[in-house]
Amino acid sequence: MGKKRDFLSITDLTEKEIYSIFKKAKELRTEIERKGKINYLKGKVGVLVFEKPSLRTRVTFETALKELGGDSIYLAPQDIGLGKRESVADVARNLSLWVSLIIARTFSHITSEELAKFATIPVINALSDLEHPCQVLGDFLTIYEIKKKLNRVKIGWLGDGNNVCHSLILGSALLGCDLIIGTPRGYEPKKEIITKAKVLARKSKAEIRLTNNPKEAVSNREFIYTDVWASMGQEKEAPIRRKIFWEFQVNKDLLSFAPADVKIMHCLPAHRGEEITDEVLDGPNAIVLRQAENRLHIQRALIAYLLVGK
Repeated sequence: MGKKRDFLSITDLTEKEIYSIFKKAKELRTEIERKGKINYLKGKVGVLVFEKPSLRTRVTFETALKELGGDSIYLAPQDIGLGKRESVADVARNLSLWVSLIIARTFSHITSEELAKFATIPVINALSDLEHPCQVLGDFLTIYEIKKKLNRVKIGWLGDGNNVCHSLILGSALLGCDLIIGTPRGYEPKKEIITKAKVLARKSKAEIRLTNNPKEAVSNREFIYTDVWASMGQEKEAPIRRKIFWEFQVNKDLLSFAPADVKIMHCLPAHRGEEITDEVLDGPNAIVLRQAENRLHIQRALIAYLLVGK
């Protein structure tokens, strides 16, 4: 295969590679639905190194590995103690001796970068404080299935400029989307993410805009995306964030400023009654379960791409 590939950021893939992975996701889904399991990754093992709890990420990655004929090992925080019991570099070097792939869910993006630096096998960022590229790769697959395109698709983000938001911005810039990010003042995405996105947007002709007005963020959008107001590690900020973010709640009143057929997205888990109401999350316009399902399909294809090269 040549030099090993890591997936730490959505920008580690080109636009062409993303569409190729979409195609592979569809092919693998069809084959596995027909056969139940295939031997695509026979003899290969992926290790899940998780510092944070997970439902969708863990289950979809473990299922993907096993359906492709490989196997998985889950390592919880107490199993390793990354950077405490043992250095990140030593963990990476040792795991490289035994398994084929590291899937890392870390607090700090620097930890994922260090794992990739010292591992001789591919490393996938399954969430860090900077990006959540696997989530957003699956989200773009979901949008693509609905619209049959990504270029010029209109997306609105409501809430915190967090890791999911960062990956959405970079992916939109790469793929030519029209994205409005709506956040309270002081909670915008990182400046370096916006700077990087603007460089990508010059080629794709994407439009990336910021606003502090929630009505502007939902106006004339085809998709509206929200996430929790306080991410893991920010629990102490939750009470004050609820007050600051309240007007950004995705509810029936706010959606009166959006097209009637707008699709509602959320990466889950949701804090029902905070960033989104039950009425909207469980309503006919919500595509959150389709997003969750596509995590499995896109991660199968991503693993195949990194380990097999096609």
